[in-house]
Amino acid sequence: MKFNIAFQDKINCQNSDDVFSYLISNLKETITKWDYFVNWSKVRNGVDDIEMNLNILNYLVGKDDITAAATKLLTEHPQVISTIPVLLACRQNKFQLLNDYKNGSFVYEGYDLSSKSKIPTDKAVEFMEKSGFLEQLKSKRIKSLVDYAFGVEVGLDSNGRKNRGGTAMEDIIEFFVDDLCRRRGFEYIDQATAPKIKEKWGKTVTVDKSTRRIDFAINTPNQLYLIETNFYSGGGSKLKSTAGEYKTLYDCLSNDGHQFIWITDGAGWHSTKRPLEETFNHIDFILNLSMIEKGILEDLVK
Repeated sequence: MKFNIAFQDKINCQNSDDVFSYLISNLKETITKWDYFVNWSKVRNGVDDIEMNLNILNYLVGKDDITAAATKLLTEHPQVISTIPVLLACRQNKFQLLNDYKNGSFVYEGYDLSSKSKIPTDKAVEFMEKSGFLEQLKSKRIKSLVDYAFGVEVGLDSNGRKNRGGTAMEDIIEFFVDDLCRRRGFEYIDQATAPKIKEKWGKTVTVDKSTRRIDFAINTPNQLYLIETNFYSGGGSKLKSTAGEYKTLYDCLSNDGHQFIWITDGAGWHSTKRPLEETFNHIDFILNLSMIEKGILEDLVK
């Protein structure tokens, strides 16, 4: 690591070993914000897009001869077929389902429930029946498909919580990046690619993979700073691979004469301390949120 006077001034560290001890000792348990739980706007939009079809399908609730009623409804309103996967908590709309394997061979049946599908009505009804969904309507366990779909969308949205954790870290760092750039008169790009940087500032950036998007690129009169951010609340192999990946990225960027800064945090690093320390000793700067809070990022960039 490259020792900077900012570490002495801001966090009273006298050498690189002190800085790493501070880094590990001041990891945050969480950065969960209120928007972590549910993206209500996304949920509402998901339901609004299909609300008319849901109200049409409400016709089936409580019908005794549910198969006949479904056949009639889908024949007259075939557009509602594309709504069925959502009601089964699926984003996909094409399925290959295993019908039989007990005779020594695997027999599959295909169902295309997309909006452009020409699936026969009886086959669409079969899908609703065999998936168990028609029975839920017949028994009135589901009384309003609009309300039910809202709950399904909330459940599906919970899958996005992992991504929201990563986004939260980017949002936090962007607040500090935007603030220091406005006050210092610097420009920055978020989700910066090599072509974007070349187009905006005429600077060549060599990356370790063509799909690389660098979280933040800050252009100052004397230096281009490239910043990656992440937060790990739990341990695992991902942390080790990330640490190794950033050693390679640092080598690419420093060979171009640019400055790479990795901002990471989270209690997950307590169980993966060794890979983090190896990368800490290889690249110039690794910071955590406590260091950002104390103004070290600005001191390094200015």
